[in-house]
Amino acid sequence: MSSAIMNTYGRLPVTFAKGEGATLWDTEGKEYLDALSGIAVTGLGHAHPAVSAALCKQAGELVHTSNLYGIANQSRLAERLTALSGMDRVFFCNSGAEANEAAIKLARYYGHSKGITTPTIIVAEKSFHGRTLATLTATGNRKVQAGFEPLVKGFLRVPYDDIAAIKSVAEHNAEVVAVLVEPVQGEGGVHIPADDYLVQLRALCDTKGWLMMLDEVQTGVGRTGRPFAFQHTGIQPDVMALAKGLGNGVPIGACLARGAAAEVLVPGSHGSTFGGNPLACAAALAVLETLEQDDLCTRAATLGARLVQGFGAALADIHGVTQIRGKGLMLAIELDRPCAALVGQALEVGLLINVTAEKVVRLLPPLVLSDAQADQLVERLSALIRRFLSEATD
Repeated sequence: MSSAIMNTYGRLPVTFAKGEGATLWDTEGKEYLDALSGIAVTGLGHAHPAVSAALCKQAGELVHTSNLYGIANQSRLAERLTALSGMDRVFFCNSGAEANEAAIKLARYYGHSKGITTPTIIVAEKSFHGRTLATLTATGNRKVQAGFEPLVKGFLRVPYDDIAAIKSVAEHNAEVVAVLVEPVQGEGGVHIPADDYLVQLRALCDTKGWLMMLDEVQTGVGRTGRPFAFQHTGIQPDVMALAKGLGNGVPIGACLARGAAAEVLVPGSHGSTFGGNPLACAAALAVLETLEQDDLCTRAATLGARLVQGFGAALADIHGVTQIRGKGLMLAIELDRPCAALVGQALEVGLLINVTAEKVVRLLPPLVLSDAQADQLVERLSALIRRFLSEATD
């Protein structure tokens, strides 16, 4: 790795040169099964022909103008996203952090318009919302905040999947204007809330006049088996943040809003130089079209069930495996001990995985994973986990 790059990542000793579908090849020609998708980004896999064609075509026509002018692809993408989500309007940016930052700014603007002096947002423990100063403050992980104080005021933290805790906060703070949560916590360990969590949260926000804001940066664009994770519940958020899988690797983020929340931001209140440029929107349009044409949401749900069942059978009665859980193609195998060493061990056998929250093997494979690749993933990773746990007890 070049010494000219800032030392912000603990990089693994591999550099990839080529990809196709769920397969990657490094600079030495070694083949890998990608069960991480660039952390839930390349949902259509690598070098997807529809995305590649859209990028090549758009790059030969127009890459960037400015949001001072109309952008045809941006309008088309906004219309597709609002139709798919039931939201009203979209602000385009470049990343999940920026999408959440826009949601936070929107909530504050909304609060001030109601005469609230210090608009406050309720957030959850073990959450992850980004690394800008506002989004890392909203994040429920002290490690990403350390060293960046003073943090941003205006956030109250509660346990995830705990409506009673939110109600308790409401009783003692009249300046709450919004709640920001992930439908499934990704970085926190793939925590899946109770089926009625978002339903109860929606009802509480309606009662209190709060904005219900969902961070679907990781859960969105088919990852959980529906276009957006909130659609499993039948509720509708007021604000939703998207990124990751939306561009299949091309940087793009989006903050969607509906109702009163969609009318909050006005010219001059927010903006982005690169947000929603023709190239990024061309990629996202190709992603959404492919998602629909190939019925990849249904595929994600089917594959997720196959993987959970497969790991359940392969790791049954293995001491040290505490839980296997998943929502579509967001999967977790939780162990009873730290297991970061598994990432390097998996790399050695040609498998890309992730460990988060110290003890959770997180899997985010592409939606185009084949049945054979899914079975290979189960076989290869289960063998590694069994060996890891047996060696740890010897």
